Amino acid sequence: MIGLETNATERRTIGSSVRALIETMRPKQWTKNAVVFAPLVFDNKLFNVHDLSLVTVAAVLFCVTSGSNYLVNDLLDAEADRAHPIKCKRPIASGRLSRQTAVVAAVCFALIVLIVSLSITPWLTLVLAGYMAMMFSYTAVLKHLVIVDVFVIAAGFVLRTAAGAVAIDVPLSPWLYVCLVLLALFMGFAKRRNELELLDETAAIHRRNLADYSKAYLDELITIVSAATVMAYSPYTFSAPNLPDSHAMMLTIPFVLYGLFRYLYLVHREGGGGAPEQMLLDDRPLLATVVLWGITAVTILYLSNH
Repeated sequence: MIGLETNATERRTIGSSVRALIETMRPKQWTKNAVVFAPLVFDNKLFNVHDLSLVTVAAVLFCVTSGSNYLVNDLLDAEADRAHPIKCKRPIASGRLSRQTAVVAAVCFALIVLIVSLSITPWLTLVLAGYMAMMFSYTAVLKHLVIVDVFVIAAGFVLRTAAGAVAIDVPLSPWLYVCLVLLALFMGFAKRRNELELLDETAAIHRRNLADYSKAYLDELITIVSAATVMAYSPYTFSAPNLPDSHAMMLTIPFVLYGLFRYLYLVHREGGGGAPEQMLLDDRPLLATVVLWGITAVTILYLSNH
C-alpha cells in the first residue's frame, strides 16, 4: 500500500511539473506564429500540400522555440516577476516549476528544433538560431534599452515570416516586411503603455527602461505607428505585383482600419494591450475583424482574376 501511495504521489508530482512546464511555455502566445504562414498565403501556395506541410512544420518549430525562449526568460526574470502583481503567479517565480527542470527542458527543446529544421533547409535552421540568439539577448540586455526593446519584438515577427519564406524557398515580400514591422511596433508600444498603467510607480522596479517611457510619449509613438501602418497597407493593396489587377484587395482596408481603431479603444478605454494574444481571443469584435480580414484576403487572392 505504501508503494502504491508513493507511485501515485510521484505521478501527481510529474503531472504538476508537466502542466507547469506547458504553462511557462505560454501556448496562448503561439498564435503569433501564425505569421509564419503569411509567405505561403500571399505567394498563392496555400493549397499546395507539399508547401503547406513544410510551413506547418516551420510554424510548429517556432512554437517550440518560443516556448524554450519563455523558459529562459522566466528563469532570468524570476526575481523581478515575484514583484509583479500578475507575473508573480508564473510557475518558476511561484516555485511550481523547478529551475533545474526548466533549464533541461529549454536546452532539449532548442536542440530538437535545430536538428529537425535541418531536415527542411539549413536556412530555416539559421533563422531559428538567429531568433534564439536575439531573444536571449533581449531577455539578458536588450529589453532594458528604451525603444530598442520594442524594435526587437518587431524583428521577431520578421524572423517568423522569414521562416515561412525560406521553408518554401520564396522571397520575403518588402510590402509584407514593412506592414509587419509597423504592426508589431504598434502592439509593442501599446504593451509598454499597459505596463506603465498597470505597475504605476513600481514600473521601473520590474523593468528598468519603463522609467524612460511615459504614457504621453508612448501615445505619440502609437499614433505615429498606427498612421504609418494604414499608409503602408493601403498602397500595398493596389501596388503589390502579386495582387489581382482589379485592385479588389482594397476591400480589406476597412478591416485594417477598424482593427486598429478597436485595438486603440481597448488600450485606452479597457486597459488592454498588455497581452495582445489574450485580447484577441477575449474581444469578439477584434477577433471577428481579423477572421473577416483573413477570409476576404484569401478569397480575393485565390478567386479573383489576375
